[in-house]
Amino acid sequence: MQKLARMVAGLGFALAAAACVPVSEPFPGDPGPVPGGVNQCGALDLQYLVGAPASELDRMRFNKPVRVIYPDTAVTMDYSADRLNFEVDRTGRITRVNCG
Repeated sequence: MQKLARMVAGLGFALAAAACVPVSEPFPGDPGPVPGGVNQCGALDLQYLVGAPASELDRMRFNKPVRVIYPDTAVTMDYSADRLNFEVDRTGRITRVNCG
């Protein structure tokens, strides 16, 4: 009986500890935190581009600063809430659209 009680207590502790861990990670096209809940740069409206070829951007016009970030490209760490960032993978597909 003591053995069963220990198992139940251990299981309860494990479940309580698991509840403290974040369950999900951001999806690949997550635009990241949006200050004040405002879609300042318009990234939320452009999530449909995730998975599209980066060449799609050549046909588009933006009224905000835009930065296209390819693999191994050096980028500044300055944050600009108005700037659109498009991250592109090695296959030339857009993997993320976010503000910054």
